[in-house]
Amino acid sequence: MKTPCKKFIHELSDYLDNELDSALRQELEEHMGRCPDCRIIIDTTRVTIQVYRGCEPYPIPQSLHNRLLDAIRRHKETSSS
Repeated sequence: MKTPCKKFIHELSDYLDNELDSALRQELEEHMGRCPDCRIIIDTTRVTIQVYRGCEPYPIPQSLHNRLLDAIRRHKETSSS
């Protein structure tokens, strides 16, 4: 994956949540205008969000919930190191 695409993927959530500064937002939109792969990613992600937005959460066992939280914490700790 090319570096501009990696940057796009890294910023995707903030882009969709409209939490980027205007300069970075414009840079990503210009990239999407040139990159069909990233356009597909953003379109697919938007559709997925729309599909699941109206769904009720599916309950998961507490043990799985705890394992997921532990995995997220470990990932955050290793990412910030």
